[in-house]
Amino acid sequence: MAAPEIVPYDPAWPSSASRWILRIRDAFAQCGIPATEFLHIGSTAVPGLAAKPYLDLQALVPAIPEEGMVGSALGPLMIERARGSRPDSPGVDADVPRPGSDPRHHEKLLYFRELEREGSLRGVILHIRRADSPFADFVVSFRDWLRADPAARAEYERLKRHLAEESADAADHDDYTRAKSAFMDRAQSAMGWPRASAPRGATAPSLEG
Repeated sequence: MAAPEIVPYDPAWPSSASRWILRIRDAFAQCGIPATEFLHIGSTAVPGLAAKPYLDLQALVPAIPEEGMVGSALGPLMIERARGSRPDSPGVDADVPRPGSDPRHHEKLLYFRELEREGSLRGVILHIRRADSPFADFVVSFRDWLRADPAARAEYERLKRHLAEESADAADHDDYTRAKSAFMDRAQSAMGWPRASAPRGATAPSLEG
């Protein structure tokens, strides 16, 4: 993907996300990939929040499946494995764990499809994470916190617009992604995470979405 561009919130995004979740859920079921939950996460899942026009979807699985199996399931949907723009691109093969958390719980697979004509959307990003991933719990908590807190939502949008301007000439999203970590650190305390129901031993990770 090219450098990030922030666009106004589109009320059609949740419906688009639901349609893609149904397609992906069916594809997983047909290929025998067990999944416990599919969710719309990231900024496009927060009403009123300007965002990069890419749906972030999360699939939770008991264990990370073989890439070949996932490729067979998602191939007909033209959703392909994302490899990252750089060798150390965040959130591609693993989410970045904080000290004290088990790195094995942060492994993941990242998939992507560029869209040509689907309203304001330009792409779909699928994060396949373990059901016991602390990061998976964090992104849902962060989404819900932004939905409930207008001031935090406005602050996050200002930050994203500023970082997008700074990254206007960048070839990828990596620096934009890493630059949001400080906001996520503050968000951890403000939103009371880890929750009592979070995966055991969860600590706050940096968000890539």
